[in-house]
Amino acid sequence: MSRVLLTTLGSLGDLHPLIAIGLELRQRGHAVWFCASGSHRATIESLGFDFYPLRPDLTPENPAMAQVVKEIFDPRTGVGRLLRGYLFPELRATYDDLMRAVAANGGADLLVSGELVYAAPLVAEKTGVRWASVTTSPFAFFSAYDPPVLPPFPELALFLRSLGLTVNRLAIGLVKLMTRTWSEPVRRLRAELGLRRGRDAVYEDRYSPQLVLALFSPELAEPQPDWPPNTIVTGFPFYDGSTQASSLPPDLVSFLGSGDPPIVFTLGSSAVVDPGDFYRESAEAAWLLKRRAVLLLGRTPRRRRCRKGWSLSATFDSPRYLHGQQPWCIRAGSGPRGRRCAQVVQWW
Repeated sequence: MSRVLLTTLGSLGDLHPLIAIGLELRQRGHAVWFCASGSHRATIESLGFDFYPLRPDLTPENPAMAQVVKEIFDPRTGVGRLLRGYLFPELRATYDDLMRAVAANGGADLLVSGELVYAAPLVAEKTGVRWASVTTSPFAFFSAYDPPVLPPFPELALFLRSLGLTVNRLAIGLVKLMTRTWSEPVRRLRAELGLRRGRDAVYEDRYSPQLVLALFSPELAEPQPDWPPNTIVTGFPFYDGSTQASSLPPDLVSFLGSGDPPIVFTLGSSAVVDPGDFYRESAEAAWLLKRRAVLLLGRTPRRRRCRKGWSLSATFDSPRYLHGQQPWCIRAGSGPRGRRCAQVVQWW
């Protein structure tokens, strides 16, 4: 039996993949505990795992962070704001919390860390604990062979692909050069702890040299030569929380069975806090395509006007008709699964 600590910062989209891994590890006889954002304590402890809080608590479930979530989803300044404004100023607190969690329960044999836990490589180096890092999107690898689509410049990826590998490397190198100062707080903490200077914490040192778990489908991306060594594409580890044991609302079941499979429109667990025009544009897309649709909304009721006066509502009791088709709007927590839908459209 091994002792495994799973750690992550962020929303349920960051937490649920690790819960799936934790449940499977426990099923196989290993001791598992979590170090995560304080807002997730109830979720984790309800599953029977020991919990240790990890600062900062940057989750949509934390009411104080609602405005922060909106800031970090700005397509031009969001990533820099997240790192320089919220994560790196709290890096020492993150490190201290994680060190306590690693030492708990007789000491961890393995540390598995999410993408935003920039203290994880420092803890692994300081303690010698074996370390596996996790990523949930191929975007994070910044591959010159498969250039990422940058939110401020979505057309740039297609342009770079047409220019070839050498230009791609130069372009990505320029991005790294322009953001090289972002990692300075990590370098200072490394010096304070007596650790090596390290590489760039944002692009290189965030990945374990021992094992990188790419928790996405190989349909999204194939491994590239410049991905970190020892990367394994695992597929999606699914955990749906309480919905695993729940049934769909009867009216939704009736809707799903009354016509062609609908298109499901949904947001990520952070983006749903500030959806902008996503739901209105999704409804209009369904209207133009003359397709049935299911819209998965967040937990906060909201209404938005659409074509023909149709109103999007986060309730179960007021579906309206849109161009002769009946879109269903439901709150987060339940939705069509399996092959009941034609396509899923998600914006993270």
